[in-house]
Amino acid sequence: MFKGSFVALITPFRNGSVDEKAFEAFVDWQIAEGTHGVVPCGTTGESPTLSHDEHMRVTEICIAVAKGRVPVIAGAGSNSTAEAIALTRHAKKAGADAALHVTPYYNKPTQEGLYQHFKAINDAVDLPILIYNIPIRSVIDMSVETMARLAKLPNVIGVKDATADVSRATKQRIACGRDFVQMSGEDVTQLGFLAQGGDGCISVTANVAPKPMSAMHEAWQAGDMRTAMSLNERLMPLHEAMFVETNPGPVKYAASLLGKCDPTVRLPMVVPGAPSKDRIQAAMRTAGVLN
Repeated sequence: MFKGSFVALITPFRNGSVDEKAFEAFVDWQIAEGTHGVVPCGTTGESPTLSHDEHMRVTEICIAVAKGRVPVIAGAGSNSTAEAIALTRHAKKAGADAALHVTPYYNKPTQEGLYQHFKAINDAVDLPILIYNIPIRSVIDMSVETMARLAKLPNVIGVKDATADVSRATKQRIACGRDFVQMSGEDVTQLGFLAQGGDGCISVTANVAPKPMSAMHEAWQAGDMRTAMSLNERLMPLHEAMFVETNPGPVKYAASLLGKCDPTVRLPMVVPGAPSKDRIQAAMRTAGVLN
């Protein structure tokens, strides 16, 4: 259903509010540059500090700009099951193609709790769901066995895997079936994830390098390993620089260098320090996205 280079979109701010014009232009630019799908209101989009009204508005703008040209997977996750259901209902009403749901953070549910959380969303809203498994942020790791249970539900169609364990792709492919969509959530390991059975990546780097990212995935899909590996090597310093400080500080600063948005992030996030800025600029030049 989904494959290739999807972008975990930043949310531009200006004077404390969402910069809607900058966001509209940014989504349109991403599609024009070849990005295969867009994902608003994830962690990179600063969903933890968006109000509910802002969250829903950003989703609506993204869908309106995309106009069906590429899929929109709307971030709708929460550590409150009721809130996750409400955001999923809005995503469906707005016209999203799917919803992305992070494993509930801070609560630390058991594997059974994880199953019941996602089952409740599945039962409440008829919209495809991708599980977002990111132990480094949520402090819990959904097991392959729990994911296999969830894959039997009609609306749970895939995963964004940010475990940094590329073997998960093969293990999940065996447990969940070949039709279960597997998107990497780790730019630095995405090529290995594809080699182990993945379908694509929901990328931070694609915010500032959409064309080479989409080209890398298209090369992989065409069986052109040499080109895919060459692009991956060129982009690797940029992948690493995007996490030189906590995401999305670095990527918003990088996008500001391209004139796409203000570098502002909402507290408790801050703009990267001077040494980090230097590293980000150098990596962008190496990747060929900044003159």
